[in-house]
Amino acid sequence: MSTPPNPSEIPKSDAKPSDPLPNQPPPESPEPETAAEGEEEEEEGECGFCLFMKGGGCKDTFINWEDCVKEAEDKNEDLVEKCAEVTAKLKQCMDEHSDYYEPILRAEKHAEEQVTIELEKEKQDLAAAAAENQQEAPSNQK
Repeated sequence: MSTPPNPSEIPKSDAKPSDPLPNQPPPESPEPETAAEGEEEEEEGECGFCLFMKGGGCKDTFINWEDCVKEAEDKNEDLVEKCAEVTAKLKQCMDEHSDYYEPILRAEKHAEEQVTIELEKEKQDLAAAAAENQQEAPSNQK
């Protein structure tokens, strides 16, 4: 009889909230909505990310953010400018409920780190190109 593996030794899964669980039948295709069941059907057809976000303490704040994004898209407005305040409130709420939203916060932090790395690399590449151009410039003038 073997002992169960230590949880820290179990590899992390790449499964996302929208991925079906093993041995779970695939979701059925949605049927046309009737007016009475429209809202219920909409929730069933939501993306895994949305369901996850609404499952924590920031449900109302997330719904406000979703509404702002939809309105900005519908009116062809600048999403970042229009929804800056509601986005900041959502981020603050997620930080306050970090025990639940930790996977999203961790992914966001990783993305920010990658952007910082890329920007630093671009700055180094530009500096190297500028230095190379300065060295070539005097020889081109002869």
